[in-house]
Amino acid sequence: MAKEFLDKLNILITETNIEKECDCSLEAKHFFSGAALYNHGVICASLSPVGIGFKLGDQESEALIEKGLAVPLKYFPKGHIKKGYALFEAPDLADLAKWKQYLKKTVSLA
Repeated sequence: MAKEFLDKLNILITETNIEKECDCSLEAKHFFSGAALYNHGVICASLSPVGIGFKLGDQESEALIEKGLAVPLKYFPKGHIKKGYALFEAPDLADLAKWKQYLKKTVSLA
């Protein structure tokens, strides 16, 4: 199952053309039951059966969660909440403009 998410994450990176717009060194790898995106070796996003998560910083992630646009990110049901991350459940990955804005933000923080 993780390969499916790794493939989808790689397609998202390619289709948004994010690497040409930022000072980044992106690498997608298998991560639990999904895939994780690393910039310069630091995890900044993940795609898994629960959705797509981005490291956006405390204020922005909390604002998205308060508005009901995202939920807190936990890698396991009983795991702790990843501070500074926002999870978008059941994402429409075809909405490239939406995900590109979050990709730009997350790679700038890594």
